[in-house]
Amino acid sequence: MLSRIPKVVRYGLYGGVAIGGTVVTLKYNGTDYNSLAIVRLSRTAYTAVDIGRMYKKMLYSQEWDKSSKEYIKVKREAHQIGANKLLELCIANKGVYIKVGQHVGALDYLLPSQYVHTMRVLHKDAPKNTVEELYRVIKDDLKQDPNELFSEFDAEPLGTASLAQVHRAKLKDGTEVAVKVQHHFVKKNTKIDLKWMEFIIYTMSKVFPDFQLQWLVDETKKNIAKELDFLQEGKNAEKVAELFKDYKWLKVPKIFWDYSTSRVLVMEYVKGGQVNNVKYLDEHNINRPDLCRKLGDLYSHMIFVTGFVHSDPHPGNILVRKDPDDKDVTVYLLDHGLYAQLTDKFRYHYSKLWLSIIARDKDQIKEHAEHLGIQKDLYGLFACMVTGRPWDVIMKGIDRTKPSDSEKSTFQSELPNFLHHVTQCLEHVDRQALLVLKTNDLIRSIEYALGMQERMCGFLVMTKCCMESIYRLEYKNTKSTAKKQYLNTKYWWSVFVLYIYSYYLSLRNMLALS
Repeated sequence: MLSRIPKVVRYGLYGGVAIGGTVVTLKYNGTDYNSLAIVRLSRTAYTAVDIGRMYKKMLYSQEWDKSSKEYIKVKREAHQIGANKLLELCIANKGVYIKVGQHVGALDYLLPSQYVHTMRVLHKDAPKNTVEELYRVIKDDLKQDPNELFSEFDAEPLGTASLAQVHRAKLKDGTEVAVKVQHHFVKKNTKIDLKWMEFIIYTMSKVFPDFQLQWLVDETKKNIAKELDFLQEGKNAEKVAELFKDYKWLKVPKIFWDYSTSRVLVMEYVKGGQVNNVKYLDEHNINRPDLCRKLGDLYSHMIFVTGFVHSDPHPGNILVRKDPDDKDVTVYLLDHGLYAQLTDKFRYHYSKLWLSIIARDKDQIKEHAEHLGIQKDLYGLFACMVTGRPWDVIMKGIDRTKPSDSEKSTFQSELPNFLHHVTQCLEHVDRQALLVLKTNDLIRSIEYALGMQERMCGFLVMTKCCMESIYRLEYKNTKSTAKKQYLNTKYWWSVFVLYIYSYYLSLRNMLALS
């Protein structure tokens, strides 16, 4: 493996100070080092070596009693120092580095908490470009001066992400729009950045053996090209709007194709509050249980029924709005750059896995987990990752026990003890499952933020969609009229039982509130 590492890095493994000196020298000479590939590469190599040396000095230069309070304290300090260094690298190099940093910030339970919490700042405070830099991209792509296209263009972005930023503007005819512009440096740096991010993750895996994130690099490599094509994003937006046209409460911003290119996307401008903003929901009289049901319905249908799944499901991409005269809340789904089309086989086995978990059927859990790529001895851990609940609760019945804050706290504190096994699951599981796990976390995090976890809104609609998915796939694959009649009867009976259970939960919640 070492022979495949570029020479500058192999020398850097023994000469990190020299590489760091190069960065400092260029910086103080006034060179625009962010635009120089050699400096970006040197910065990455230096950071990887620096983190490795830090871990070696703090954790591996002496024998430790790993159960001692002193070791645990020093390990936490080492993780925080490493996280700070990684954050500095991501901010300095921008682009794909921000994207990977945001992924790290979303990996609850899978990485040391110091890395997760430190990198989360990138979700809301990603580095931004000036309006002048954005205008250059717009002019290059649309072959017109932006001042000829827009009568207004707000200097302050509505949001800044790893690959682009969004600004409110007005077209010459007065139409209010949101303009998404790709960072000018992204395309030219993407390939080399991915190679060097792979290097830094490889280096960290050597000094911290539980830090096995090659799957994260692989996923980023696979998806980055899709996210860089804004025309594809526009097509995704229109497709999901068509698939869910019967959801009257769901809105997808309209695309203005005459003003859009692979690096510029002009969309309908929408206003609203972030879905987990409790203060906004209460001020606008938005019913929290109803909102949770709607979100659970939307994402469960995406995963189990249509198979066309929004792949960046975080609260910043879901806005809600309810004006005083509105009877129902409107949910706006934003950022359609990355979608996945799940296979029938995956949807079938994942649906079966979920229903097996509800039935507490260990053999069936094990069987369908194996179909999803999970090793035989890790099926229990995978079930915990799928549900976000401890194994003993699963065996008692997740349909019989309410999630609680104390349970969540216990789950989050205990799962890192199995970090090596968690990363094994993620390394071998069907890659489609990574998206589903991410979506599950979204629904759960919103339920907890809104105080709705005990109502189990997401649980009920997900279960219904699993039953529907299995029914549709089995019905499609059978030619027997008798079997089709049996499947039809079985499905509708299951739906009726679930409806009765839902009614029971509603009564229980009403009694608890009275």
